[in-house]
Amino acid sequence: MIAIIQTGGKQYIVKEGTILKVEKLLGKVGDKLTFDHVLLTGDPGAEVKVGAPTVAGARVQATILEQGRAPKVTVIKYKRKVRYKRKLGHRQSYTKVRIEKIVT
Repeated sequence: MIAIIQTGGKQYIVKEGTILKVEKLLGKVGDKLTFDHVLLTGDPGAEVKVGAPTVAGARVQATILEQGRAPKVTVIKYKRKVRYKRKLGHRQSYTKVRIEKIVT
């Protein structure tokens, strides 16, 4: 069984046992999460339920494995001849989750 969920403004294809990094979610390591925004569920080659915009009653249960921050991304702006340069850094926070169960 697979599902397409939406969280943090992005869509992810998941199945039971999948480990993925999503935008930061509230909670501690070991907490249970439920994703209610399920866009599609079903088995490939069998019956598939497509939501409009979500599948009614479908949800995906997950467990938080890790709360972390990605490596630093450095952004440099430079304009020649005008003595202008800026250096910025950014670290994006993420939550690593394991998909436990897909409920249709």
